[in-house]
Amino acid sequence: MTTLVPRPPYTDDELKSLYPANLDLQLVQVLLRHGERTPVSPRFQNTGLPSFWPYCTAVRQFKSTVLDRTAGQFTTLEWKRRLESFGRNDEPILVAGPGGELDGICDMGMLTDRGRETTFDLGTRLRRLYVDQLGFLPPTLPNADSLYLRATPIPRALDSLQETLIGLYPAHTRSPSFPPPTVLLRSPGEETLFPNDGQCRRFAALSRAFAQRAADRWNDTDEMAYLNKLYGKWMPTTSPKVAVDGRPRLSGIMDTINSTLAHGPETRLPKEFYDPKGREIIEKIAVDEWFAGYKESQEYRTLGIGGLMGDIVGRMVDSAEHSSVDGEYEVGKAPRKQRPGDTNGTAPIRFGLSGCHDTTLAGVLASLGAHENNDWPPYTSHIAIEMFRKSESASKTPGPTAGPPQTTAGNADLNATSSSSSWFTSFFSWTSSVGSRVRPGAPPPGIGRKQTEQLTPKEKAKLQHYYVRLRYNDEVVTIPGCRTPGNHLEGNESFCTLEAFKAIVDKFVPNNWKQQCSERVKEPAFPAKPEPAGY
Repeated sequence: MTTLVPRPPYTDDELKSLYPANLDLQLVQVLLRHGERTPVSPRFQNTGLPSFWPYCTAVRQFKSTVLDRTAGQFTTLEWKRRLESFGRNDEPILVAGPGGELDGICDMGMLTDRGRETTFDLGTRLRRLYVDQLGFLPPTLPNADSLYLRATPIPRALDSLQETLIGLYPAHTRSPSFPPPTVLLRSPGEETLFPNDGQCRRFAALSRAFAQRAADRWNDTDEMAYLNKLYGKWMPTTSPKVAVDGRPRLSGIMDTINSTLAHGPETRLPKEFYDPKGREIIEKIAVDEWFAGYKESQEYRTLGIGGLMGDIVGRMVDSAEHSSVDGEYEVGKAPRKQRPGDTNGTAPIRFGLSGCHDTTLAGVLASLGAHENNDWPPYTSHIAIEMFRKSESASKTPGPTAGPPQTTAGNADLNATSSSSSWFTSFFSWTSSVGSRVRPGAPPPGIGRKQTEQLTPKEKAKLQHYYVRLRYNDEVVTIPGCRTPGNHLEGNESFCTLEAFKAIVDKFVPNNWKQQCSERVKEPAFPAKPEPAGY
């Protein structure tokens, strides 16, 4: 509910079970919630809780790119930020922390020093697994060509992505000539990396309807009465009752509780806010308010998270098709120089990191019918969506390694300095089944966005022998529709066939998200009959 306590690294026995010797790991896409932050708005100042917190050291050492016309070139301006606010008579005053601090003051919803630490530590754990234990990623990185990096427009998501990246590849593991990595962002009006009710009118209507249903369901219950006994005396006089739709909303109360719990004693609420039973009730109700729609309504899934899941599946299918433009149409990178053994001029995407939010992670899990524990994703939670290919070698040596071995030749090949073939080029030495590279801005070729029922037998054959598995905070989750015989790896229901996974996701991928967002705005929000997720 607040700070994640990560589990220990996998043991060798766990690795052998989690990464079977007959499967090769081919693509990993990680969705990560940002780290610890301040509340998104000030609440409960009547308890003595400061509005602004002194936990953001980064604001003391900002750097900006500026144009120096005298020199005719861009340069870097170093600066520090202080916050200004209203005084009692509307005069401008400097914001101070609880100890009178003027520097290091966080803005609302800002990633704190603690959040930077935990997201860096997430990157370290990802390195331990995918570099040290599995050998899937190389120990040193000459460039970011094989990485897909994306974040939402909200600064804490980008900051968390960057911290995770340098935890995965700290400075000493990056080439001295490592070029700036490309990070993809979208304008707010086109963002699908979180449920975008601010830009999708129909989804906003659905969200309001499910939120109102939660209010009607919970406001007059014994559970809410218990919360009123705990928090009621601290509620504002203009809205004295704790309620799902109160002011602050119940989810807003949870936000402040979680933010304060993650930080120091100078920014804590009265002890009754941390009552274990109260926190359990608040989480249960908030999950129902925010995420029940994904479990019950295909339209909710489609408009809330379907665009993102379509992107994720499309990337998998591109990789399975051995597309010569795998990742190229998204990242917009130039093709790498062909070398002996190459049949493809681009470095394929191997690993993706997307900086996003709690609503992203819970929306994905709930839409796949895999949000079984009904928790609110803690800070720095992540989902690893892994795609495997059945090994072509019947004599593969069993062991904890799910990817190609780490070798000097492999690293040299990644550095584009070796003329010999390596694990990287051999693992991805394919003949393009799609065609030559596309121009920037053109839609991707191939079958990634083609609905499953529209695929020809030849196209479906391209998806054979590939499997998809999800891990949420390093625990395997199983999708209900993947339990059907024929939809999973024999003997392991958590490994969904790529064809089955695509078919499940295709049911809630929008055909035209912007258009669907503007349609049916005033029509009923709830489906006429059950539309369970994960099938």
